[in-house]
Amino acid sequence: MAKDSEGPKQPPNSRGRQSSEAYKHRLKRMRDQGLKPPITQHGDDADRMASQAVLDCGWGRLVFAQTFEESDAMISALRGEQPDRRDIAVYVRNPHVLLANAPQELFLDPSHTFRLDLSRYRPSRKGPKGFFIRRLTSQSDAEAINRIYSARAMIAVPPEFFWAKRDARTIIYFVAEDEQTGEVLGTVTGVDHIRAFNDPERGSSLWCLAVDPSARHPGIGEALVRRLAEYFTTRGAAFLDLSVLHDNEQAIALYEKLGFQRVSFFSVKRKNPINETLFTGPPEDATLNPYAKIIVNEARRRGIHVKVVDAEAGFFRLTHGGRSILCRESLSELTSAVAMSICDDKSVTRRIVSAAGVRVPEQLADGASPDEIAEFVKRCGRVVVKPARGEQGRGISVGLSDLAEVEDAIEAARKVSDVVLLEEYVQGEDLRLIVINYRVVAAAIRRPPVIVGDGERTVRELIEAQSRRRKAATGGESRIPLDAETERTVREAGFGLDDVLPAETELAVRKTANLHTGGTIHDVTDIVNPTLVQAASEAARAIDIPVTGIDLMVKSPSLADYAFIEANERPGLANHEPQPTAERFVDLLFPLSVPASVRQTLQKDKEREGKR
Repeated sequence: MAKDSEGPKQPPNSRGRQSSEAYKHRLKRMRDQGLKPPITQHGDDADRMASQAVLDCGWGRLVFAQTFEESDAMISALRGEQPDRRDIAVYVRNPHVLLANAPQELFLDPSHTFRLDLSRYRPSRKGPKGFFIRRLTSQSDAEAINRIYSARAMIAVPPEFFWAKRDARTIIYFVAEDEQTGEVLGTVTGVDHIRAFNDPERGSSLWCLAVDPSARHPGIGEALVRRLAEYFTTRGAAFLDLSVLHDNEQAIALYEKLGFQRVSFFSVKRKNPINETLFTGPPEDATLNPYAKIIVNEARRRGIHVKVVDAEAGFFRLTHGGRSILCRESLSELTSAVAMSICDDKSVTRRIVSAAGVRVPEQLADGASPDEIAEFVKRCGRVVVKPARGEQGRGISVGLSDLAEVEDAIEAARKVSDVVLLEEYVQGEDLRLIVINYRVVAAAIRRPPVIVGDGERTVRELIEAQSRRRKAATGGESRIPLDAETERTVREAGFGLDDVLPAETELAVRKTANLHTGGTIHDVTDIVNPTLVQAASEAARAIDIPVTGIDLMVKSPSLADYAFIEANERPGLANHEPQPTAERFVDLLFPLSVPASVRQTLQKDKEREGKR
């Protein structure tokens, strides 16, 4: 007989108890999460689950499938979907049966359902840093939530709907607020199933988790999910469910980290324009960058034919009637080669707009002697060194006062352009104004990337983490380079790349606010000063360019003080959502695609401007 294996032995009956517990757990999982129909309810009417429960969430309605006995009734409820809204039938146990009854109207949502068992949930020992989570409390909160929804291509909700539900217990809104600025950084919505339809399983669900793409604090999404889970735990809920697109790997990784497990429930939606990409399959131009895609999508909405010429470089051709125009993102054939060459040479741009009466900073042309450079730096105090040609912030060094650093910056700029410019450093904020057809369509403050210390990670590690977040938020278009300019900026603040940044310490790691080098953008269209609007329009007319991004340095977007920095012939329109930049761009290219009522309004606006 073989000897017993060495090691600790289990006490008697321990295997039997473990087997029994595992068996009970499997039974519970099969009962709660399986595909069998729910158990027939008994008891008083007051304790029974509501029949045909539908909940309005502002962006659309939740149709709780477990409260419907017949597919026809559920289909009828989904047919009540309002325009520009997205209704969702959730907890559908037999989606094939439902779809077979309305195959032309409905489709199976390509999302996974995840569940968090609240009896097993454990709060984090670490709280939010630099922000806090609270309930929605004001009309401005509602407007901020819609701003974040728009930035994340989600359906906006009437602000009055948020406000009407601020004290409701069926729908709960939480927001993340920056401790210093008071800005709303993220939001999440919760639904209490007990109050919604007297759910016998005591469930709850999470919807519309969204974080501002420009938020610099890490862990906002996790903090919002945890706050909602803890809220429902105190309310006696048994679980927290959510639905997430199957390919949203970043979100799925977060939910699995927090203990969510995938369960076998399905969602069904109606075939409408909002859901089109979910039931038509991936488009052939899926590789287009966000700056080209926003224009292509707007063109297709109007029935304009799109032919992608080179997706990687952002080239496409738009055709409508007898008119065909080749574009590269927001650069089209309507922009002349002369206008493009003016924008390409920053020294020429400066002279052209200065002659038109636009204020420009003092500048020293290339070829100046060392003595002239030293005198210029002494007179200005601090200078900007930049290549005369180039884009996306490459080769630019800002706020230099040391001659040795100026010489190094000149050498770095020469790697981008043979001609290098020295310019007076104007302190303030970087304002980008989008001018289309010589009218300002959007305005936004661009801010340099900022990291926030946690007392554990080095500056380098924090930059890398922030860069990953910016890359994910912009489809790979924004990242913070770990180059000499970043190292110099960090060194000026008294740190090294390998130093641990103290907790809650904010550190700007670049001087330039270019989005491609990690900068963030904040819409100020509604508050921009008319003087700045006029300066941008005059600069565009001086260059004679129909679509441009005019960069001004300002003390505040609401004040009239400014200094012209440069003009960009191919501005990124996607950076300014929800402002209608793509709509106005397509209006310019194809005026006849504009609805007649809109054309009449635009014509009246032009006539009024002509009389002034």
